[in-house]
Amino acid sequence: MASYTCAADPLSLEKHRKQEGIGITSMNIQQFLQHHGIQRNPFVDEDAQTDTVFKEGCIDETFHPAWDKVYGDPREPATAIVFGCKGSGKTAMLLQIARHLSKFNREHPDERIFTITYNDFNPFLDRFRMSQHFHRGDPLKLLQRWRLSDHMDAILSLGVTKLIDAIVGHGAPEETVAADRLRDLPPHTVRDLLLLQTCYDQSSAEPVLNRWHMLRKKLRYAHWRAYLPMAVGVVGSLGVLTAAIAAVSQGNGRWVSTYWYVWLGALMAVWGWWLQRFVLWTWRASRIRKHTRSLTLETNMLRHRLLRFSPRDLMNQPLPNKSSCEDRYELLAKLQAVLAELAFRGVIVLVDRVDEPELINGDPQRIKALVWPLLDNKFLKHPGLGVKMMLPEELKRFVDREDAAFYERARLDKQNMISSFEWTPEALLDVANARIACCADGDRSVTLFSLLSEDIRPERVKDALRELRVPRHLFKFCYRLLVAHCNAHTQTDPVWHVQLSTFESELAVYLRDLHRFEQGLGAG
Repeated sequence: MASYTCAADPLSLEKHRKQEGIGITSMNIQQFLQHHGIQRNPFVDEDAQTDTVFKEGCIDETFHPAWDKVYGDPREPATAIVFGCKGSGKTAMLLQIARHLSKFNREHPDERIFTITYNDFNPFLDRFRMSQHFHRGDPLKLLQRWRLSDHMDAILSLGVTKLIDAIVGHGAPEETVAADRLRDLPPHTVRDLLLLQTCYDQSSAEPVLNRWHMLRKKLRYAHWRAYLPMAVGVVGSLGVLTAAIAAVSQGNGRWVSTYWYVWLGALMAVWGWWLQRFVLWTWRASRIRKHTRSLTLETNMLRHRLLRFSPRDLMNQPLPNKSSCEDRYELLAKLQAVLAELAFRGVIVLVDRVDEPELINGDPQRIKALVWPLLDNKFLKHPGLGVKMMLPEELKRFVDREDAAFYERARLDKQNMISSFEWTPEALLDVANARIACCADGDRSVTLFSLLSEDIRPERVKDALRELRVPRHLFKFCYRLLVAHCNAHTQTDPVWHVQLSTFESELAVYLRDLHRFEQGLGAG
């Protein structure tokens, strides 16, 4: 009877369950967050590329202290070089730059900025490796053969492919090109755009010849002169054939068969102009394919498109058929001139993830071999061009050990260089609070301190942030902290603020794991 009374009493039942450990579950992290008016966990994502909290709520308002120096003024594109450790927010800053440039383009349609995102090196390095038949074994020796011209070819291919997509209707809405601007392009600009498409369009969406003809029709390029050599050959062949038939009909057939070489010479003469162009452009196309080592080009397709130009249109025009960069600079200037006609004021190249390609695999020496050709003042200070480079902090040690010749070539003192992409505790606290506010109800004012108990002093939190150093470690630690707190309490007896003991223990464990990871002793 007494046992029945105990089971019927809710308080006694709950006490019995706690004693026996029956039916008790840990506090749910969503329960904890919703108590504070937070609808989703602000600290789940660690990579800016997939971080929806950052893209939806922080990208427009939360900035690194060096934002103004890196972003600069879009009206005057400038280079910036940033060295930072993993997780410091370099990729996030490039995403912010891209977002703000898109906003700038919408607000200034007549002076837009053309952006080129250069962060996927795998396709270019794979093609480069295939072109180097004798150096495929050692990745470092292979990368040491990579030159500035290879970088410029890759950047030009990305820019030209993106521009052609915008013209034919495959690009982003803010980068589309008005039809009336295409109709008003000067003839030499039309020629330059088609030449750039011939050498650098790397789209795989449709056949390259189809894209060339689509572009030609949109630009209304008159290329009938390209068929003159063939027309001369056809008409001349008909004339020679007519003469031979006439000779045979007049009884001179033996004379025709005896002096066959005369008739063959006549045929070669009437086809000489076409043969000369065919051989010349086959040779030049093979040279272009050979020296554009980071691109996928075919000699036959190149020749086919080059022969579609009027002969006079290609006289003295630069082509990427040499290992030097001079022709690339001229082609880059042509791309900028085309963009200027299409209402783009400048070009900004966003360089990131140089340590991630398969051929690099995070090796500092290989990263150096890939990046060092880009550190050329002539390229970085090219008029109308700004290069925003996000580089691993390991490269800064190589920079410090370089000789005077390197500094003369790179002129890093003129490149808005940030040698250490550091965060102050106050800036990290602002990042955490911005993420929490993004995930909170509109009528709730929640900060990081709202989740912590009062015995955790603000100064102690800032000291912890100083040890965490970068946003990625902040997010990882906060996620661990919330999970550990919820696991330490039950749903039936919740505690709504993280206790000091939990904070200190989790911080110590995280910093220990972080130290082991940085020493290469295992991932924390």
